[in-house]
Formats: sequence, structure tokens, C-alpha cells
Amino acid sequence: MSKNHFVLTGLEARPQCCLHLRYADGQSFDVDLSDLVHSRSFLAPLNDPALFNQAKVGFAGRSVDWIEDALDLASDNLRHLAIEQAGGIGHERIWTWLHETGLTLEQAAEALGISRRMLIYYRDGEKPIPRAIWLACLGWEAVRPLGKQLPLHAPTAREYAALHPA
Repeated sequence: MSKNHFVLTGLEARPQCCLHLRYADGQSFDVDLSDLVHSRSFLAPLNDPALFNQAKVGFAGRSVDWIEDALDLASDNLRHLAIEQAGGIGHERIWTWLHETGLTLEQAAEALGISRRMLIYYRDGEKPIPRAIWLACLGWEAVRPLGKQLPLHAPTAREYAALHPA
């Protein structure tokens, strides 16, 4: 599966654990890794600016490497993080929503009122996820319709708890 929008074509290490990333689809993103570096022990070596500045595009543009085969981050995860940090909705949210709901692609597309193909574009990061689609995912999660009939209102906290016993 070739997803050129996840292929890095260039990067620049910036101060305070930030990267500027360029992807094969022409998009560029800035991503701040400082929270990850401080909260994940395996990334702690990146606190050293000399090491952080050694960041380079990994094999086939699929990662950012600092220490080959020992310290790297995947290009798709970095793109997701950069989109989220910029206030967008990263593709991994759709993956997680599908997993947590147990819906098939067909069921999910029908629930959201979009085509299966469009849902795949969103899930695979090929197209940006519109805010309305993510809100529809959250709304579906809140009401969990049981059939084809959509509810007329969102449940109160009490109604939701009664519908979804722990």
C-alpha cells in the first residue's frame, strides 16, 4: 500500500524538540515533540539538543531517525500529531473510533451519511477529516443508535448511563 502523503521528503530540526516536516504530497507541518520527549523514557535521549539536531529522514521516508534501528518515530504518527497540534483532526481518531465501536466500514459510512470510499480517505489520512464528520462520530458514540432510526435528541447523562450499564 503506497501512501505518499506519509512519505517524508525533508525535515529540519528546530529548537526545543520541534521538527519542520515536508511530505511527498507537498504538505509541510511543524510538530512539537517536547511533551513526548519529557513523558516517554525511550525518547529521553532527545533532550540532548546535539542528538535531537541529528534528526534525518529514515528509510523510504517512513520515519525520522536519530539512532538507526534504535531511536526513530514513524512519519504517519508525526503527521497525525502535527495535524492535532494545529487544531485539526488526525486520521488516527477514525481508526480508534472504528475499533472502539466495532462498526464495519459499511456500517460506519452509513451511520455518518458518507460513502465508504470517503470514510477510507479519512481513515487513511488521504483527506482531512472535516470537523462535522468528527462531531458526527462523537454524536454516534453518545447515542449509539440500535437500528436505522436516529434518536430525536441526545440522551442526558442519566439516560446514557441507563443505556450503557458498566
